Order: sequence, then C-alpha cells, then structure tokens
Amino acid sequence: MYTVDTYDVIVIGGGHAGCEAALAAARMGHRTLMATISLDNIALMPCNPAVGGPGKSHLVYELDALGGQMGINADATAIQMRMLNMGKGPAVHSLRCQSDKIKYQHLMKETLENTDNLNIKQMMVTELKVEDGEVKGIVTELDEFYAAKAVILCTGTYLKGKILVGELSYTGGPNGLRTAEVFSQSLIDNGIELMRFKTGTPARVDKRTLNLDHMEVQPGDPHHRAFSFMSEWIDRNEQVCWLTYTNDHTHDIIKENIFRAPMYSGKIEGVGPRYCPSIEDKVVRFADKHRHQLFVEPEGGQTNEMYVQGMSTSLPMDVQYAFLRTIPGLENVEIMRPAYAIEYDCLNPLQLTPALGVKHIKGLYSAGQANGTSGYEEAAAQGLMAGINAALYLQGESPFILARSEAYIGVLIDDLVTKGTREPYRMMTSRSEYRLLLRQDNADLRLTEKGRQIGLVKDNRYAIFTKKKQDIEKGIKLLKECPVNPSKETQEILEKLGTAPIKTGIRAYDLVKRTELSYGMVADAFGIERFNPDVEEAIDISTTYEGYIKKQMDQVDKVRKLEEKILPPDWDYMAMKGISLEAQQKLTKIRPHSIGQASRISGVSPADVSVLLVQLEQYNRAK
Repeated sequence: MYTVDTYDVIVIGGGHAGCEAALAAARMGHRTLMATISLDNIALMPCNPAVGGPGKSHLVYELDALGGQMGINADATAIQMRMLNMGKGPAVHSLRCQSDKIKYQHLMKETLENTDNLNIKQMMVTELKVEDGEVKGIVTELDEFYAAKAVILCTGTYLKGKILVGELSYTGGPNGLRTAEVFSQSLIDNGIELMRFKTGTPARVDKRTLNLDHMEVQPGDPHHRAFSFMSEWIDRNEQVCWLTYTNDHTHDIIKENIFRAPMYSGKIEGVGPRYCPSIEDKVVRFADKHRHQLFVEPEGGQTNEMYVQGMSTSLPMDVQYAFLRTIPGLENVEIMRPAYAIEYDCLNPLQLTPALGVKHIKGLYSAGQANGTSGYEEAAAQGLMAGINAALYLQGESPFILARSEAYIGVLIDDLVTKGTREPYRMMTSRSEYRLLLRQDNADLRLTEKGRQIGLVKDNRYAIFTKKKQDIEKGIKLLKECPVNPSKETQEILEKLGTAPIKTGIRAYDLVKRTELSYGMVADAFGIERFNPDVEEAIDISTTYEGYIKKQMDQVDKVRKLEEKILPPDWDYMAMKGISLEAQQKLTKIRPHSIGQASRISGVSPADVSVLLVQLEQYNRAK
C-alpha cells in the first residue's frame, strides 16, 4: 500500500448525495476528492428520470436555497414540468420535472469537473482507515491509500448490490454496473451496523413499438415554473408523457406467476419501499382494485427509451412481456431494458448524529440511500448537509442542523436519526407538522440567509434573493396603504372580479385575503405596481393564509424551547433514576442532541422527558 495524496474531505460515491456533498465541501474551501466506481455513473438516474413530486420538490427547493446544485441542474435539463396538487392548498403544491437523463448526468459531471478544490477519480474503495476512533482515509482495490481528515459515505445501492429478475440473480449495481463487494465488511469491522434493503425499477420500452393513440396525453404545465430560485420561469415543456392503465387481464397474468417473483419465492432478503411497491405487490395488496395507473414517460430528447412508471417488477422476462402487452398502448411493446429488483447494504441511521456524523468515529459522515432512504431528492438533501457539516468540522465550528420547523430537510434527517427506518424512507408532505410554514415557494425566504452564513450562497444568488424579499415587502406595503372605499365604481370593479361587494372602507390587502382574488387581479383593478410571478405568489399565500401561518408560528415557538435545551453527549442514561428502562435503553442507543429530539423517540414518555428536564437543569447549574 502506498500513499497517493492527502485531502481534507473524501466523498465515496458519485450519485446525487455524493455530488452535493463534494460540491458543498469544495465550495466551502476544502480540498475534496470524489471517489466513484465509474466516472460514467456520476449523477446517474437509474430509476425514473425525474426530479420532484409531493414532498420531494420541497427538498429540492430547500437544497437550492442553501446553495446546492440539483435544482439548477433539473431546470437546465428539463423536458417537461408539471405542478402537482394544484387542487389543494399551497402547503402541498409540488413541482415535478421530467429530465433528460443523459443531459442531467453530463451537466452535473461538467459542473463537478470545473469546481475549484474538487478532484474526481474512478476507483473502487475497499477499506475505511480508522485509528483511535478517528477516520484517517481510504484504501482502494489497487492498494492505494488516500489520507483525509473527513470522509463522507455516499455509497447508494452499490454495497454488495444484487440484481434479481425472476429465477436469475447476480452481483451487480444499477444498470449492470460494478458493486462494492468488500467495503461492507470494512464498515462492519469498524463497528458500523448495516441493514439490507431492496428497491426496483420498471422496464424501459421502445417508443417506436407503442400505440400512443391508445393512451391519454399528459402535457406539461402551461404555468411556467422552476426549481431553482436562480432560474427564470420559462416554458420547459419539450415533451409530453402518456397515461394508461393495467386491467384484470394484466392482474391475472401476475397472479398466475406470483410464485416466480423473487419477493414471494423467498429469494429477496431485503426490505422494499412501502410507498413505491412493485406491480406484483400492488396486485396482492390491493386485490380489490381492477386497474392501476401507469405513466409512460420519455427518458430524454434523443432516445426512444420510455419509462413505464408504476410498473416496477422483478418477475421473469416472459411474464414481463406477457403482462405489458395486455396494457392499452403497449400491445406490441418491445423491451429495451428489463425491469429488475436490487438488494443492497445500507447503514442503520440511528448510528448518526443530527449532523449526519457517525457517532463513534470522528470525521466520518454518511448520506443518501446509504442511510436507508429512497429517491434522488432525499439523497441530494442529505449529501448537501453532510458536505456542509464535514467542512464545518474541519473548520472547528458547530454543526449545521436544521430543525423540523425550519425545513423538510430537518424533518428528513430528524426522522432518520431519531426514529430510524425499517424500510426505504420516502419524504412526503404528511411527515411534517408545519406544512404551511415549509412550503416550496418560500424555501428561499427560510434558508438563503443560512446558506449565506455558511458560505454557499454567493453574491449573484444573494442579490436575487434580496431583490425578491424587498419586492414582497414592498408589495404588501402597497396593499396595506391602498384604500378601497365602498363607492359605486368600486362595487362595479368587485362585481367584475367575481367577488362580494364591501360595506365599509377597507384596504386592498383585505381583498387579497379573499381566496378568489390574487395580488395581480387587485393590483390591475386599483392601479398598484405589479411584480414578478414568484413575488406575487408569495404575497398571495402569506396574505391569504396569514391567520393559519401565525398559529403555526406560535406552535413553533413553544417547541423551539425544547430544541434549544442541548443534552450532554456523555450522559449515562442507564444510571439515571426516575426514567423507564425502555427510555434508558433508547436514549443510550440514540444519544439525542436535545430534549426536543429525546421527546420524539419512541418509548420515551412525557414523564421521562420531565425527568430529563429536571436533570438537565441540575446539570447546567452545577456546570
């Protein structure tokens, strides 16, 4: 073994977590190495070539507000964009982007290659070097040693990856790439607990063999949007998607061959994602349903490969062909890439701190699917936070931790490190108690200042943010200063706007509170200055939901007090009197960062929390 080089930070893995982690560390001024099995799989989208969707889009907006890359990359490579859940309140509005998967990869790779302080190398990592509880670097299969002060694990689904299609199984990663067969044992040898999870992907089919007129067209959203607060709201709809459905015949074929599915034959050991089940799992679990919707989506602008969303399976190829050809529009389908399931090793996230550091190894961090999550967005968000915290660790500064009330990223990480997960974790808006505060449209207002303090939000981004914030404040001020009197002319205007007349004098601000009216409508009617669509949207939401937002802010203030009560990291909970044995065991294992985190641990009762508060008060006084 010989030493090749020394870095501040080494990121193991080039997926969505690895990309954000490496960029964050390098942009914060630290010499960084990204070590990836293949330079060709950087930012690979092995499953759906899409970014966003319910809950996930919130993560992308927050990541962007903090200075991350995914939103910028998604906007630049989008071939269709749609805003989902528009029939519901703004808390659950979710942007979804269909990406050109090849362009997405190439643009992200180009960004990484041209980032100062960042080197990218193709290598297979086989060993993690740790001495006296502190990370020292990595060893590769070519017997190279790279020293580092901090290491970030972003191994995705590549740890002992195993592909399963029917009766066939073989060692492999997504798209048939190599897997890390040795590195899992090195992690175990260093006291890291691993779990075995499973995920899957549908077949890719040839567009030329589809009967598109047998399916429903799904066009993009005519109201233009963007993920990044740096991007313009322009038309990015180059392609359309299609909607079709399974039927009883489809389900019959699957049921007749269910014994050939690895999940049901016992060949799959890993736990699969509850919220993204395979088609065979859907047919069994929802036996009363006569059809399931499928979206047929393009993988890019320069390919005929189409992704059949909702049709993930690990059934054999003859069964895949048989059930696909029962679906309207796919009667003559040809498969370009088979569907498959993949099993892989991942870390138990209860071993991590809220900063995503491994508790018993200084300088070691973990992010992405390696922490038991599913989805590109969840991975990227963790990668950014791990990269930030590795950099702060090297700078001797306190870790950057987002509270549940501050961001969906905070919810994601808190859920993982406090509750753990027994299946691939997926972000959903229902996981947050503060949905109305944590909207995707206000992510920049919530987090850009934090990103600026860390050093990831540069001058151009900050100037855009400052201008937007000033325009929102100006727009609200104009509304509050504009009198609306109950004159005949005013009543006629209100009638044309389709809203009720007024009986007394009010302000234009009170009109925008009405759900049927918007800032634009009121501004045009009463001669008030207009602003960019994103500014006016922010004014509409903050005005219409002012009362509800205030109530949630009051709830946040109450909870914040518990989050600010920091627990000593070395407390002996097993020797603490007055708390239950279960609480002692859970607290010892998880080592919560604060009273607030402790209160969310399953098995820690309100009575246990009361004892902790008393003990903490005594500890602080003595200290």
